[in-house]
Amino acid sequence: MTPTRRATVFDLDDTLVDSGEAWGRVCAAFAARHGHRWRDEDDAALHGNGGWAAYVAGLCGGAVTTAEVIGTCTAAMAVECAAGRVPALPAAVELVLEAERHGPVAVATASPRHYVLAILHELGLAARLRAVICAEDVVRGKPAPDAYLRAAAKIGIQPSACVAVEDSPNGIRSAHAAGLRVLAIPRAGMTLPPDVAHLPAAQARSTRDAVPLLARLHTRGPNTQPQPLVHEVTS
Repeated sequence: MTPTRRATVFDLDDTLVDSGEAWGRVCAAFAARHGHRWRDEDDAALHGNGGWAAYVAGLCGGAVTTAEVIGTCTAAMAVECAAGRVPALPAAVELVLEAERHGPVAVATASPRHYVLAILHELGLAARLRAVICAEDVVRGKPAPDAYLRAAAKIGIQPSACVAVEDSPNGIRSAHAAGLRVLAIPRAGMTLPPDVAHLPAAQARSTRDAVPLLARLHTRGPNTQPQPLVHEVTS
């Protein structure tokens, strides 16, 4: 019997790297220069949002284009990276190496390519990835399934044989809509929307805890059906 081919597709921000605060800082600074006072709900709106640049442009009252937001904020994120303010999450590299034991590994993210490649090179992971799907590669960002569908197609593995590793509600929606099984690592204290909480997904409390869980998901194969997520995740 021919073994089933399997793969893992990772989100990047707040899944492999602790970047949420940095993205919030650079987008808040951009919006402030155009008269918008940043709020907590703006941070929440950015999380896993494929349309993040359009959202920030909207906060600026139409005074800037989406392209200007992407260019300026991506350049600012490069500064954050160089200053060491976008660290890998604990055991993130270990998690990718575990995934590699079971088949091809890819990244599917809503972030711009220049930033993504800089982060992956910093982590020493760029050469290990079979595909890197970024914001520029799809028409529709998360929660649409496009990024995950494109990643699966590029590595030549059926979506149902792939595990997506995600942290955000929009990312979980995206992977589920694409037909991937989901390993969710929501941030501590995050309240998941009811439509996401009831989706079938394996769940880990941290990147470190996700390592053995990912191994079990791949060992059991694509017919494994995880239970629905819970609403509240605690540290």
